[in-house]
Amino acid sequence: MFLTPYFSSHDHQFQFTRLQASHFAKKVAGDFNPIHDEDNKRFCVPGDLLFAVLLSKQGISEKMRFDFSGMVSDGVALHIDNKCDKEAAVVDGNGKEYLHMSREGSVNQNPEFIEHVVTNYVQFSGMNFPHIMVPLMEEKQMMINCQRPLVIYESMEVEFTRLDLTSPEVTFAGATFDVDGKRGVVTLNFDFIQDGEVVGKGIKRMVASGLKPYSQEDIDDLVNRFNERKDNFLAQFSKAA
Repeated sequence: MFLTPYFSSHDHQFQFTRLQASHFAKKVAGDFNPIHDEDNKRFCVPGDLLFAVLLSKQGISEKMRFDFSGMVSDGVALHIDNKCDKEAAVVDGNGKEYLHMSREGSVNQNPEFIEHVVTNYVQFSGMNFPHIMVPLMEEKQMMINCQRPLVIYESMEVEFTRLDLTSPEVTFAGATFDVDGKRGVVTLNFDFIQDGEVVGKGIKRMVASGLKPYSQEDIDDLVNRFNERKDNFLAQFSKAA
């Protein structure tokens, strides 16, 4: 399975090391959010990794909704609680829920299809910053705290028109940034396209807190630091390879 390097499992439980989660964020999703760095005090496992493992074990349904309710640290033993045919959740040994999935319609369990959809989606999802977020913040003249940037994955919805698919590609379909004081909700829209036909649609929502008035200088500095982190990681990875 393509996710094998990024988590370990035993007796129906699975967990993540900091290295596994950090490498998934950077190598698969292209996500260089500092919160996924191995040495970050506020480290958490990427929500897209939880999502990817859940789909790899449960398959892809025609209609799905994912709600994120907690941040997972390293070494936390998790399992999937199938509440009923239409609901499942990623929970820890105490029953604390981190990701909830509701679903409808038929299910595709083809591993190659799941890998393609997951990989395409998380690569799109990892492009949130700076490609999508910066223009939105400039438009609203409000920005995240550039010294301690924190944007939390809230929810995601996907609906396919059919599941007899092989290689749908994710394409960006517009975004909005709704600001209310120091809090903002970013909504990303995307389509799944195969052979020139839209075969599915999706919505991703993220919550940004601690917003402040927009400063181009601060944003430029944040983007530069992001690109430096990305370049440094890729250079180290290429040497290791």
